[in-house]
Amino acid sequence: MTKDIGLKVKEPTRECTDKHCPFHGGLSIRGKLFDGKVTGNKAKQTITLEKDSPIYFSKFKRYARGTSTIHAHVPSCIDVESGDHVLTAECRPISKSVSYVVVEVKA
Repeated sequence: MTKDIGLKVKEPTRECTDKHCPFHGGLSIRGKLFDGKVTGNKAKQTITLEKDSPIYFSKFKRYARGTSTIHAHVPSCIDVESGDHVLTAECRPISKSVSYVVVEVKA
């Protein structure tokens, strides 16, 4: 049985016993949503993802390409591979660098 996390996302079909899962565990989500491309999934239950965003330089009247890299927790009921587009939601800090959790795999 999955609980409602407050977002209109597709719920995972598999059950899990992960305590850091927003669907089956006790982790609540809050704050920002982060949509990005997975660049690494070598760590255990953790991915790194990158978001591209334009940065405007008023001195040159031009835009530059900026990237942000974050770490996100992957619950055991969601399968994520490198190169996928995922939606992550902000949560309480799980470790030193992980404050986001994956809630949906888009592609």
